[in-house]
Amino acid sequence: MKIAIIDMGTNTFHLMLAEVTKDSHQIFHKDRVAVKIGENGINNNKITPEAWDRALNTILTFKEKIATSNISQVYSTATSAIRNAENGESLINEIEQATGIKTQIISGKKEAELILAGTKRALDLGEEKHLIMDIGGGSIEFIIADASKTHWLRSFEVGGQRLVEKFHHTDPISSEELSSLSDYFATELSELIEQCAIHQPKTLVGCSGTFDTLSDIYCARENCEIEDNQTELPFPISSFDSIYQDMITKTRSERLAIPGMIEMRVDMIVVASALIDFLIKTLAIQKLRVSAFALKEGVLFEAIDAVRNSINS
Repeated sequence: MKIAIIDMGTNTFHLMLAEVTKDSHQIFHKDRVAVKIGENGINNNKITPEAWDRALNTILTFKEKIATSNISQVYSTATSAIRNAENGESLINEIEQATGIKTQIISGKKEAELILAGTKRALDLGEEKHLIMDIGGGSIEFIIADASKTHWLRSFEVGGQRLVEKFHHTDPISSEELSSLSDYFATELSELIEQCAIHQPKTLVGCSGTFDTLSDIYCARENCEIEDNQTELPFPISSFDSIYQDMITKTRSERLAIPGMIEMRVDMIVVASALIDFLIKTLAIQKLRVSAFALKEGVLFEAIDAVRNSINS
């Protein structure tokens, strides 16, 4: 059976196509588009007409690929920007009318659970408590977990696009803006800080987006190669500070010229890196790990389990 996974994120829309059998699965197509559905409206809980059109056109393009791939089932999810927008449900309805694709608007809690499910397939967490984070454009999910137990999880509506529009107005970002960001993190993430004081995770696991790009920048500097099926990406904590300094001292065009940088990340990566820096220092993080799997893979593995149950029944 062939299935499609669509992840409608605040910054990026993903399409993943996979063939599932009783004993295995194979991903045969991946696509990502920088839709930026939250741009210029996320802090007002609105999807602008321009973002609306980008979203609809992207799903129409995904539908064409799905239609030519003999797909049996489509699993489509939408996250922060759409779930919080006053017109988010209307957009989902129009997408269904135009494409026949039904989309589930998932809660922040469900988003965190799916991210954890994807991460556990990528990394062996062992007995150590890890702090897992996924920096999305609209929300950021945090999970404290080991291989066998989830100790705490929560989604915070403080994602990268929200932070860019609230705080990042100079190029490069100013020291005053960085100070305001740090104060904001201390206030908005107080529950996270309290939970980390209780559970004492010393390893930070980053998923998708910003962390993928930070790993790519590191690998470009160190000439390390990443295999196609690699589920843990290289990015040692010792490399973070020098890359972070580049993020906060270079202009947009200078950042874009950094080997490993991609245009869809060049804006949000500044505030996202400031958050990582805040967490490393505030929580005394000692190690960084990067998971190649996150939400969409969590959806994929959940779908695979459902398909196999139907095959076996």
